[in-house]
Formats: sequence, C-alpha cells, structure tokens
Amino acid sequence: MSFFSKLRDRLTRSSSKIGEGLDGIVDAGPAPAAVTPAAPQPMDPPPPAAPAAPSAGLVGRLFGTAPAKPEEPRRALDDEMLEELEDMLVQADLGVDTALRVTANIAEGRMGRRLSATELKELLATEIARIMTPVARPLPLYPKKPQVVLVVGVNGAGKTTTIGKLASQFRAAGKSVMIAAGDTFRAAAVEQLQIWGQRAGVPVMVAAQGSDPASLAFDAMTRAEAEGADLLMIDTAGRLQNRQDLMEELAKIVRVIRKKDPTAPHNTLLVLDATTGQNALNQVETFRQLADVSGLVMTKLDGTARGGVLVALADRFGLPIHAIGVGEQIDDLDAFDANDFARALVGL
Repeated sequence: MSFFSKLRDRLTRSSSKIGEGLDGIVDAGPAPAAVTPAAPQPMDPPPPAAPAAPSAGLVGRLFGTAPAKPEEPRRALDDEMLEELEDMLVQADLGVDTALRVTANIAEGRMGRRLSATELKELLATEIARIMTPVARPLPLYPKKPQVVLVVGVNGAGKTTTIGKLASQFRAAGKSVMIAAGDTFRAAAVEQLQIWGQRAGVPVMVAAQGSDPASLAFDAMTRAEAEGADLLMIDTAGRLQNRQDLMEELAKIVRVIRKKDPTAPHNTLLVLDATTGQNALNQVETFRQLADVSGLVMTKLDGTARGGVLVALADRFGLPIHAIGVGEQIDDLDAFDANDFARALVGL
C-alpha cells in the first residue's frame, strides 16, 4: 500500500469530520422552491407516457455504462455559508486566522455561485495545498560528515520512533547513520531507542543513566567522525515542566557539539504529536525559544481528528515540514506531500 493510501485510509477522523462538515454546510442550504405544474384543462389530451429508462443489461455491463448518478445538492455561496465554513474550519483546528484567510480566498469571485459539496472540497483542498506547498520540503542532506541532526520535542510526542524510522530510511538510501540516546534520564527512552536501532540496523550510543547528555553528544560526534558516518541523530529530553533546566541542557549540548564542529547541529527537528491539536502551536513557540528549530515532523496523524493543526502550523510559522507519520510501523513515516495531505484531509 502506498503512503498516500495509508494517509487517506488512516486520516479518517479528520477527513470524515471535515468532509461531513462540508456535506452538512451544503445540505443545510435552503431548498429551491418547488414548481407546481399547471393543472390540465378538461379537453386537453393526456400527456404522452414517459419513455422507460433503459435497463443496465448485458450491453450496459459490456460497455461499462451505468445509470446516471443523481445530481449533488447545491447551495449558493453567501455570507451565511461562509460563516458556517469558517466555524467548521476552526473546529477542525485550522485556527481562526487561517480559517478566515482560506474562506476569503474561496469566496473571491464566487459569491452567489451554486456549489456542490464535492466542488467545495476541491476548492478547500486547493487552498490548503497552497498554504502547505511552500513548507513541504524533505530533510536537507549536506556533504558534511557527520551531518548532526538534533531531535527535540516533548516526551511522548514520538521522538524515539521518528528517529528510528528516519534512520531506517536513510540507511536504506545508502547512508551511514548513528544514533545517540541523549535522553539519559529516562531508561525507557534509551531502551526504546535501542530497539529501534536494532530494527533499522543502526548503532545506538548510550551512556549511564543520569549522565551528562552533552558529554554523550561529544563522544558520539567523535565516534561518528572517526567512522565516517554520514548522519548522527541525537535524541534529547523533553521535560517542558521545567523549561529553564531544559533550556540550559539544550544550550549545553549545542555548545559542546560546536567544539567539534562550529556549524553543528546542521538540523534541529521538532517532533509534534498531532493529537495535541492547537497545543502544537504553543510547543513550536516554546522550542523555537529553546532551540533553533529548522524543521518539523508531525506524528500520530492516524489517531486524531485534529489533522488541521498542520495547516495552522504552516500558515503561522512557515517552518519546513519534513515528514509525517500515520502509524507505528517502520515504514509509516514519509516525506510530506502538500497535495496528497490536502486531499486526504478534506475527504477526497
């Protein structure tokens, strides 16, 4: 199954929520007034019988003809319909500013036009893709060895699984990859990263529980440099309840890394959990202050009705979205495609 098929099949909560919302908006419009036929005069001849509808028999099946589908309901685009569309998009986690901008673009030059739900979905998908296309960029790869990728995010966002999946994909592409388990205070995080390292066939450097993550990062860079690794991925802690400690820890990691390579880290990936909805916006704000975030990865899109938050993130911050995840399997993370995402999100 292609990744887009997985995305379309698994992004059911968001797509059904938005798709059903658009269907409801069109269906809620006023029905066209019924036209009452004039009564026949007494001397009028009886109207001719309507011709029987052709049956879909052998010839119909042979040539693929089928009975015509009933025409979709339509509704004239007016201020009331636009307000309903705005409300629905806000509820789908696109955020107020993005919802207003999207509906304004849909309305431009179309006021009064009668639209079906399918046409409305196509227009919405086009507007979402317009927002997402500039940020749909794969993780850049540089000739510098090792390329240091610092991975940040709150605990539970999916950092560990994201590192494992990316490592597997880069290794499959012929890159030499190493992982440093920098969340040294959580034994479970280290163990999970070791399991993912085994799945990906990638070495994982660990240190004693509670030891200095910056020291581990320095040792990992030394080893990666000696072994000629293409990429070094460094996991970090995500304890936002004490931001000052985390800020100091991340700053120290970066400071120590730059003793080995003044240009490192070359990428700082923020991993976000889609199920947190609008809280993802707050996390981006926080981690942009804590670390120089260069790109985003969104996980758990298969388990949420809040896929629209990705649109709000793109519209507000403009940070590259390198990949999205729709499951727990090692191949359930792929490069972000704006058109595929937009069509899946609206239920097309």
